Amino acid sequence: MVDWTGLQNELCIWQAEGLSLPLWWRDDDAVSMTAALDRMTTRATQLNMPVHIAVIPKHADQTLVDAVADTQKLVPLVHGWAHENHATAGRKKSEFGEPRQGQIEEARAALGQMRNLFSTTLAEIFVPPWNRIDPALVPQLSALGYRGLSTFTPRETRTPADSLVQINTHIDPIDWRGGGGLRSPEDQLSNLTEYLRDRREGRADAAEPLGMLTHHLVQDDATWAFTHECLSRLLDAGATPLNLRDVIQDLP
Repeated sequence: MVDWTGLQNELCIWQAEGLSLPLWWRDDDAVSMTAALDRMTTRATQLNMPVHIAVIPKHADQTLVDAVADTQKLVPLVHGWAHENHATAGRKKSEFGEPRQGQIEEARAALGQMRNLFSTTLAEIFVPPWNRIDPALVPQLSALGYRGLSTFTPRETRTPADSLVQINTHIDPIDWRGGGGLRSPEDQLSNLTEYLRDRREGRADAAEPLGMLTHHLVQDDATWAFTHECLSRLLDAGATPLNLRDVIQDLP
């Protein structure tokens, strides 16, 4: 049994103090309509919450375009270009994490492809694969037409470059280091509760939307159950679900 007491107590303090908790959901590696994507869309409908799907532009197909058109719950974001690892030997995987020739052209092509595929349903936010991005590329993104940047862990600043807003994710239920499956719920809830306390007490950016990160293609029953329960408890405690496309002109 998962013990939610610590999180619930913290959320009660948020409610008592009338604090606002914007909440968003990002899911990575979308390419086509699959049973896993359908399962996630069903959960989003149950929660009445949109999912921002980070789509790999080079490989996205028409079935995904049709799926987005058929529901209001899927909001496309730009997930790199081809989700290929270009990291040098011995370094952690990344597609845009290190300086290399052609990365600006790929980022431009990615946005162009996504605009062609999804038109007005697209939120023009760049999500670098493996959540790693070359700092030198960040200032170039707004000139290419991007409005936002999203990685993982609390943002250091709202605007890492002119006309570019960073909105990260903070909860990832998958035990990547352990080979998959559900990461320790106790550790996750302890970290989340501490992060919310830091926001409430001024040690972290309280305006950044709290982000759930999922990967529909690899999540098992346990990770989905935790994800659903966590989002449900946050929403029941007054968290406000966000559709970043709707606030693209004024991202929080």
